[in-house]
Formats: sequence, C-alpha cells, structure tokens
Amino acid sequence: GEMVMELGNGGTPIAGVKSNDINTDADLIEVASSTSGKWRQYIAGRSDWSVNVSWLMLSDADMLELLNVGTTYTLKIGGRPAANTNVLTGQAILKSCKVTATNGNLCTGSFQFKGSGALAPVSTE
Repeated sequence: GEMVMELGNGGTPIAGVKSNDINTDADLIEVASSTSGKWRQYIAGRSDWSVNVSWLMLSDADMLELLNVGTTYTLKIGGRPAANTNVLTGQAILKSCKVTATNGNLCTGSFQFKGSGALAPVSTE
C-alpha cells in the first residue's frame, strides 16, 4: 500500500517518493534464570526506529538535499487516504542522502533517517 511521509510541522510531503521502509527494533537483554537450564532467556530492552525513502529527482534543485545530512526533522508517517487516523510521528536525523544518476535513466535518490526519541501515534487531543 501507499504511505504518505511528511517533513516538518507544516506537513510538507516528501516529493517523488517511490517507496518507504519503516523499521522498528528492540534490544534483547540476556537474563539468568534458575529455571531456564541450558536455554537462553531474554527481556526486552530499549527500542529504536529508522526510515528509508527512495525518491525520484524532480528537478536539479533536488541535488541540494545532499547538504541536509545531520539535520533533524519531524517525520509524520501515515497511509492513504489523507483521512487516515493511524498516523505516527517522531523526530529523526537525516543520516544519509544518496543520489544515483545513471546516463539514460531518471535520477533517483534515497534518504536514511534515524529516529531520535519515540515514534508515537499523533495525538488527537
């Protein structure tokens, strides 16, 4: 399905998005238990999240995105249609930006965002 990804509090959609990958991950902490015998046992630790976005360059100005690494953005991630109420938001740092320019093909790019803090549902209160 399609997803809408927006940057900033103004809700500016990321233009030319081809695909999004959203990943969440939890650390596992091994614990000792007198009842587990030879089997390892774990508890959940801290969580983190990241987002990878593939996009089409729509103009030469998109090349300037390469300069935005290290910038913190507010990401808003939701499905279509726009009325979708299952929207997530969080602060993320643009970890990397890549542009691929192949002769005879459309120029493409990718963003890799690393979450900084919680990824949480948008509050409707």
